[in-house]
Amino acid sequence: MYFYPYFRTNMKSFIRILHASPDAPPVDVYANGNLIAKNLPYKGFTEYLQVPPGRYNIKIFSSGKTINPVINTNLILEPETIYTVAAINKLANIRLMPFVDPIIPQIENKAYVRFGHLSPNTPRVDITLPNGKILFENVGFEDLTNYIAVDPGTYTIQARPTGTDKIALTIPNIRLKGNRFYTIYAVGLLGDKPPLQVLIPLDGNTYIKF
Repeated sequence: MYFYPYFRTNMKSFIRILHASPDAPPVDVYANGNLIAKNLPYKGFTEYLQVPPGRYNIKIFSSGKTINPVINTNLILEPETIYTVAAINKLANIRLMPFVDPIIPQIENKAYVRFGHLSPNTPRVDITLPNGKILFENVGFEDLTNYIAVDPGTYTIQARPTGTDKIALTIPNIRLKGNRFYTIYAVGLLGDKPPLQVLIPLDGNTYIKF
């Protein structure tokens, strides 16, 4: 990530980029003409970049290119807001999807987790424990759930097509620590390559303060 000191003002927002387009090459990301991420690979996250709130033109190019962007769009960043902005869908229909990492009241020593569905060919899913208990229900492509509070610990979760017992994906050994926020992002392709899998970053609302 490349930082620009002149971006920083008393009013601030934070943004990180996630490359979640399964068939897109590594990319370079420009904000208002400034390079903010170089050679970002599929499944890669940038660090959070502190920027002033406002309107930004975002251009994303195949790495090393500066013509024919695969994405050319505008984002409005609200003050004192934390964003994860994902490049989603297959390359032919790639676009940016901004998600807010919200500052919310916490219960002491609880872990907070939510689920984001970024797999373009996976149907709506229920996210469950192995015993069938539903954590997140009927989550479709491009959906992001609210956080739920859980006890710290190590979990196994499963993604099941909504309303069925069929298991599309099992994710073992997810370690969730207290007083932290996590998003489980499903990326990749069901029954194809790159395969369906999850990314579980620590969200910036864990440690960014305003």
